[in-house]
Amino acid sequence: MDGMYSKAFLMMIYRHLYTIRVFETECITLVHQGLIRGYFHPYLGQEAIAVGVCAALNDSDYITSTHRGHGHCIAKGADLRKMAAELMGKKNGYCRGLGGSMHLADFSGGNIGANGIVGGSIPIGTGVALASSMRSDGRVTVVFTSDGAANNGVFCESLNLAAIWNLPLMIVVENNHYAISSPIEKMTRVPDIYKRGIGYGVESFSVDGNNTMTVYEAARNAVEKCRFGGGPILMEAKTYRHGGHHINDPGHYMPKDRVEYFKSKDPVREGRIYLLKHGGVSEDEVCALENDIEREVADALAFAKDSPEMSEEEFVKIVESF
Repeated sequence: MDGMYSKAFLMMIYRHLYTIRVFETECITLVHQGLIRGYFHPYLGQEAIAVGVCAALNDSDYITSTHRGHGHCIAKGADLRKMAAELMGKKNGYCRGLGGSMHLADFSGGNIGANGIVGGSIPIGTGVALASSMRSDGRVTVVFTSDGAANNGVFCESLNLAAIWNLPLMIVVENNHYAISSPIEKMTRVPDIYKRGIGYGVESFSVDGNNTMTVYEAARNAVEKCRFGGGPILMEAKTYRHGGHHINDPGHYMPKDRVEYFKSKDPVREGRIYLLKHGGVSEDEVCALENDIEREVADALAFAKDSPEMSEEEFVKIVESF
């Protein structure tokens, strides 16, 4: 892979990695300050998956997401201001402040939406892929889901339907080893989730979910196969959360040695190292990029803080419209 990529491409990859890290870290502070209400599930430690997969997509392709979906949204090109406003419940957010952290959606960017129901995005993405197949529009749909969702019946049902209909669908299982606090090893006799796809005649494989370029290479090949009739494809990306299920979960059930091991493979740090080694950039250029990203995130959060909430009258009108 070395030397295959342009400076601009590798800068874009690192931009998304670092943006997700900074955005999530700053938003955690806002939750503690009471400015973001409700549950907040950080994507820290899993950034390589969203960035690697979305880099392989066209702007017109679709994704569906999960309750841990901020990274997917950013990697698909979302507006940070609208994202921040949505998380703070402001009416100029992506969903007018009604979706919050777990229900981000950006239809204009191909993000059909996150979902607070575990596994809920899988049949939605399958339906989107069916629509693309019927329209012959050449678009691919990526479903981001989790190891916990893979034990939901809808995972197998959707995979089977996608297989018999040859849908342009890629299911990406982000295996962070825990369904809330339940370790994957205790939830299934076969912890390699990708093997489940083989029984449905689906091309299935596993990748290192902490290596952005490995994820990208695998996703690029899979997406092109799906686009030209070779779908569906199941990709399991093995990774590890940097903390508990949400920010109020201390994660005491996570063995310290495993946490430290995976933190030593931090995808953002590794992405930075790769950029410096293979991107033809200097330390000063990378620092300038990081400073630029930090300013963008700060601007987005300031915009959201100053944005208005929906009035009671506006809320009632929306409810009555249903």
